[in-house]
Amino acid sequence: MIYPETRRADRSDRMFGVEVADLFRWLEADPREDAEVANWIGAQNAVTIPYLEDLPGRAVFQDRLTMLHNHDTVLAPLKRGDRYVFLRQSGMDDQPRQFQRTGAEGEDQMLLDPNDWSQDGTVALAEWDVSPDGAFLAYAMQVGGTDWRTIRVMDTRTGEVLDDTVEWARFTTIAWAGDGRGFFYARFPAPEEDTSFTAAISGHAVYFHRLGTAQSDDRLIHAPTSETPLVHAPTVMADGRFLIISTSALTGGVAVSVTDLSQDDPHPITLVDSHADSWALLGNVGSRLIFSTQMGAPRGRVMCIDLADPDPVFSELFPEHDDAVLRDGTAGVLGDRIILASVVDATTQLARFRLDGTPDGSIVLPGPGTTVAFRGQPGANEACFAFTGYDTPLTVFRLDVAKNRTTVWAAPELPVDLDDVVVEQRFYTSPDGTRIPLFIMRRADVTEAAPTLLNGYGGFALSIVPQYLPAAMSWVEQGGVYAVANIRGGGEYGSDWHHAGWRDLKQNEFDDFIAAGDYFVAWGITSPDGLAIHGQSNGGLLVGAVVNQRPDLFAAAIPHVGVMDMLRFDRFTGGTLWVEEYGSPGGGGSFPHHAGLFTPAQCP
Repeated sequence: MIYPETRRADRSDRMFGVEVADLFRWLEADPREDAEVANWIGAQNAVTIPYLEDLPGRAVFQDRLTMLHNHDTVLAPLKRGDRYVFLRQSGMDDQPRQFQRTGAEGEDQMLLDPNDWSQDGTVALAEWDVSPDGAFLAYAMQVGGTDWRTIRVMDTRTGEVLDDTVEWARFTTIAWAGDGRGFFYARFPAPEEDTSFTAAISGHAVYFHRLGTAQSDDRLIHAPTSETPLVHAPTVMADGRFLIISTSALTGGVAVSVTDLSQDDPHPITLVDSHADSWALLGNVGSRLIFSTQMGAPRGRVMCIDLADPDPVFSELFPEHDDAVLRDGTAGVLGDRIILASVVDATTQLARFRLDGTPDGSIVLPGPGTTVAFRGQPGANEACFAFTGYDTPLTVFRLDVAKNRTTVWAAPELPVDLDDVVVEQRFYTSPDGTRIPLFIMRRADVTEAAPTLLNGYGGFALSIVPQYLPAAMSWVEQGGVYAVANIRGGGEYGSDWHHAGWRDLKQNEFDDFIAAGDYFVAWGITSPDGLAIHGQSNGGLLVGAVVNQRPDLFAAAIPHVGVMDMLRFDRFTGGTLWVEEYGSPGGGGSFPHHAGLFTPAQCP
């Protein structure tokens, strides 16, 4: 292979007293606007694509991947009124479609098909919410993978898209008011022309948009001043009474304010003024709000506060558990029970409690795996959630809260015999003695050394929990071994586990991953030349680091969209949000972290 020549520029910076050459900075330009960068990408593709197309075995994997992806995946529905609104992803579609169903057994009616929004599939459906009576759907459109959103509104009864248009939403949630006449959202000021790619994270504010009005009439709700960037996420409780705004100062946690919307002159009350800890809203029982938090509890605990008290203060409802980590924002107050999801050795468990905190058993899950997107409300006996595992495709269950009984609401049909697949969890030791969980998936008859694909992430307190992956399954079907190492930097064992692999302790994460590779070779799971590694974004950084530190250990490396430039990452897209995790390239003070506020899609 002969790669196209890449122009080298005479450019360098002095960083922390060291002169650092940056010969290829011109490649930072946006290829949509810079012809030289666009031509360079085209020349690279002209070399890469023919090579990949000629690889032996490619056709086998392509055919099998097509079959394994070619099934419907349904996410847990959001019930509003008598309507169930949900996403369905067909394996051959670039984007999931949105449907509604009247009644649990009604016919599906398509509301949105993002696959028709662009020819190249780069316009996606992002955040969305349905009005309390199910009459209106507010949805955000994301173009080209950017952080920016445009919010539109559909009448679910007629399918008509209204004239309402909200621009420059970013790092937002959508939360309908209890009367269904409008919704809360968060946005930045409109950036100057041609600067949206590098626009600073400054001026984020929560607004209320009333249906049928122009965005210029939107009412400013929350925009506290601060010397550091602030990012806000609004939530309205199911009964419509309270507006909760979680505010990140990008320092590792969130502050929390509440507004009683039932008052004639509602005004926000600060419940948490520090941005040091994560706080995730679980729900409310009347005037009592329930949160999970890591304040004073690295593995999480549950706190409540009654706003009817003359001087409301937080009290502990459920203490920190020695062996389990609470999953922020998962489950909550459903029907007349509190359902808590916790992670034990990277797998999910569901515990039930009465509203006074009395234990009430557990919810039985199909096996080791992960629950996703609980949908339910206080006082409503029906809830839905999704479950998945390495050998279990995403399946939606309906939960009868009172009877503690689950039934399948939607399950995919797969062209694979899952009985032939073995998943096991092991533990290995990192060089400093830390015990690291490791999942291994392979065919039951594969008992000798086999080509192995090892995946990792290790950052931003994100737990890499079991989930069904068609690509991994296609690899296992052909006799390969697929593995995931739950290294430090994630959230598998709480904030202490995260902090043991961030900033100047990032090397712990790399050591953990390298130790996993050594484990595979030492135990004969793979041969010395049979180990490939893969990681995405922050995981791509992981792959880039370890392949340089131990090139002898890894036969192939796939750093998918890796965060490789650790001296300039904070200058582009949402990179400013990552400074708290990695440290500041400029040597300045503390900046963003998003625990308890942002979704994994907004993390690197």
